[in-house]
Amino acid sequence: MAKVFAIANQKGGVGKTTTCINLAASLVATKRRVLLIDLDPQGNATMGSGVDKHGLENSVYDLLIGECDLAQAMHFSEHGGYQLLPANRDLTAAEVVLLEMQMKESRLRSALAPIRENYDYILIDCPPSLSMLTLNALVAADGVIIPMQCEYFALEGLSDLVDNIKRIAELLNPNPAV
Repeated sequence: MAKVFAIANQKGGVGKTTTCINLAASLVATKRRVLLIDLDPQGNATMGSGVDKHGLENSVYDLLIGECDLAQAMHFSEHGGYQLLPANRDLTAAEVVLLEMQMKESRLRSALAPIRENYDYILIDCPPSLSMLTLNALVAADGVIIPMQCEYFALEGLSDLVDNIKRIAELLNPNPAV
């Protein structure tokens, strides 16, 4: 059964995407089966994995709103050697669409449940905000990796993020370990 890690921080530019891509490729180099999920509408993990975000027929957006299944949205990263659930700017619409859906905060967890045994690690690149997308990642995750800069204001933001993760754990997912 895969260990699922959300790579999250409410602050942008701290290395979430870089951490995801490099960690995924490093795990593949050690013969681990890896799925990287790009949950950031910027789609940088998608592009960084060698997949053109502009040419996607299906993406994580289509999966979350129920318009395709996991197999239809999945891509293989030739560069990194891992499976990729890609994203593009269509994902910005998920924030609005998900609000009207049932089980809106656990859509990603439900989608991953049937394939968790196929991977050793599932890494989720989160957007730089505490949004419905990040909430889905935290509900699906077994643990959270928080990349951050070594500065005072980053520590202040870390405290807020940890408090939010604790609240989510109490309500929706008892698993996430920071």
